[in-house]
Amino acid sequence: MPTYELSLILRQMPRPEIVTVLKRTAEAIFEKGGFIRKLDNLGTRPLPFKTSSHGLVHRTGSYFVFKFDTPPSTVDDLEEEYGRDVDIIRKRIYKADATVQENVTCTLHDEMLPPAYRNDVQKMISAANKYKKKGFQYNSGFDYYPFQK
Repeated sequence: MPTYELSLILRQMPRPEIVTVLKRTAEAIFEKGGFIRKLDNLGTRPLPFKTSSHGLVHRTGSYFVFKFDTPPSTVDDLEEEYGRDVDIIRKRIYKADATVQENVTCTLHDEMLPPAYRNDVQKMISAANKYKKKGFQYNSGFDYYPFQK
């Protein structure tokens, strides 16, 4: 089963009601044969612009991200079910990137180095130097530059 990410914006509610909405959302995933890997709470913030959903105008929302595995055939059913939920302002399901490395080894010594001395920064600098352009060359044939510098 592929991994998906569900980003949710919930209307502003008290904490117990948010918990019941998240349980409803998780149960829908479980009913479709999926399982949840991770749930992130990104907090309650003002929305970038006022949004109307289910006949109400919202200016703030609670942001959550579910990371879950489910069969591809059930994604459309989940989107339809979440679209009918009046507590969800916005929902979007993305296929998670499989190339993300979650087992990154890093030590405190590597993190304490200045950025110019870190291995990953040095790799980026060497990659950028491949495409570095040479400066302007004067091909006029004169021994001097006729336009004063």
